[in-house]
Amino acid sequence: MTTVAIVYFSGYGHTVKLAEAVHAGAAAEPGAKATLYRIDANGDLPEGTWEELAKADAVIYGSPTYMGGPAWQFKKFADASSKAWFTQAWKNKLAAGFTTSASTNGDKFSTMEYFWTLSQQHGQVWIGTGLMPANKKEHGPADVNWTAGFAGVLAISPSDASPDEAPRSGDLETARLLGKRVAEFATRLR
Repeated sequence: MTTVAIVYFSGYGHTVKLAEAVHAGAAAEPGAKATLYRIDANGDLPEGTWEELAKADAVIYGSPTYMGGPAWQFKKFADASSKAWFTQAWKNKLAAGFTTSASTNGDKFSTMEYFWTLSQQHGQVWIGTGLMPANKKEHGPADVNWTAGFAGVLAISPSDASPDEAPRSGDLETARLLGKRVAEFATRLR
């Protein structure tokens, strides 16, 4: 069985929706098991998560983008992963990422670079979206990869939108497709 771990922090609930969409895509792959690991408000993981991450075939990272980078709670997790780094516990595991911010740009790519750097320090293999952008006049937030995220999912959650309103359907489908792609690649490599 291929295992995909989705480790994320969510401050207001928008990133939860993205994580759930990534999970749905990964879990739909035949022979794959996907598990969500939510970092809590104190930056801590549920009991037993570190052991599960060591066994996973893929680790997908998620955080909202705050002030041009991931939330401090995610950074606390990243710093704590130095124990796994020291033993190379995540070497050759697949990695991917997703983020959301209120603005169309919001410097989300800085968060994606942070995830990528973390994955490379761990010796992981990064998987991007593999999706063409929806970049014509007729396209909008309901379209897949409207934000043209190639390195990972770059979602938009307007500052006055509740988690019921955002991320929008196109971003959620983009996240689902990323989860599916990671699980497919992990299954091929298994």
